[in-house]
Amino acid sequence: MLASDSIGKEFVVTCFGESHGRCVGVVVDGCPAGLPLSERDIQEEVDKRIPPKPEIVSARREKDIVEVLSGIFNGFTTGAPICTLVWNKEVIPGEYDQIKDVPRPGHADYPARIKYGGFNDYRGGGRFSGRITVAFVMTGAIAKKLLGLFGVEILAYAVEIGKVKVEKKLTIEEIRMNTYKSAVRCPDLERAKAMEEEILKAKSEGDSVGGVVECVALKVPVGVGEPIFDSLDADIAKMLFDVRAVKGVEFGAGFKAAQLRGSENNDAYAIRGGKIVTLTNNAGGVLGGMSSGMPIVVRAAIKPTPSISKEQKSVDLSKMEETLIRVRGRHDPCIVPKAVPVIESAVALVLADHTIRAGVIPKVLREKK
Repeated sequence: MLASDSIGKEFVVTCFGESHGRCVGVVVDGCPAGLPLSERDIQEEVDKRIPPKPEIVSARREKDIVEVLSGIFNGFTTGAPICTLVWNKEVIPGEYDQIKDVPRPGHADYPARIKYGGFNDYRGGGRFSGRITVAFVMTGAIAKKLLGLFGVEILAYAVEIGKVKVEKKLTIEEIRMNTYKSAVRCPDLERAKAMEEEILKAKSEGDSVGGVVECVALKVPVGVGEPIFDSLDADIAKMLFDVRAVKGVEFGAGFKAAQLRGSENNDAYAIRGGKIVTLTNNAGGVLGGMSSGMPIVVRAAIKPTPSISKEQKSVDLSKMEETLIRVRGRHDPCIVPKAVPVIESAVALVLADHTIRAGVIPKVLREKK
């Protein structure tokens, strides 16, 4: 039976570490041999987690220097498990001693304490911290490099922060060029400015905002996915919900499909350039749990950061009485900018697993000369 800290059938990902523990890392078992890969490849993806404007992110700024411990030799994957990690340096564990018995609203403190009998690491949320997603991004770097050899490209970007939304239709070229020009990771650079203002306004009031991250996967071959219970969209949704800040997932037209008639929602087929395509993509690139050959389009709703400096109601579990809590420390006024590379990586690692399972990607990529 696969442990709950692991996901995947062929490209198996197991992550480890806590927010204020020694490190956060991941073991990837099943990556094909012969993939050109270096620490630098992984580092470049990890560096995307931290936006360049310190005023819109947490004051905790880990350098996150990636170390690869196994699975890469002479610049190529060996077929053995790849173990990679980053060390936690900017930790102030004492910040949490005063509130260890007072669960923070919106966090997993209370259910974790009950489930693990009080033995859980409560510092910064421990295993349930967003800090753990650095392991997802390290895995995503490997998955994206692997998928890229077969023409698959994955792009995530912010389309909504607070009440500010991207209204126009974004082109793939805009997404490629502009996403990381923006501190909030939004390709619409005009709306990005308004998103920054939305974050700073909430921060000034001791509050936080959420948003929506959209992700597009291009050139995924037709028929990838293992129905019924390992459907492609089901596994992507499962992985996205493992990003703790995600509270909703939709593909294509998503919930809007409930308002459409069949004649409006169905994606009609056509032939363009000798290839079968659909004229619309309300299905979001997935039909019957399998890729349709159209771009996979998925959106994840990101909740507001639960750690806010406003006073909130809670309980003191040691005294079993109601109390008030004001969360101190270093926290993001909006998680969305950091979530963009995480969502991208989450989709990538699921696609890597499923393309290997479908036989699209072989276990050995090239013979060594």
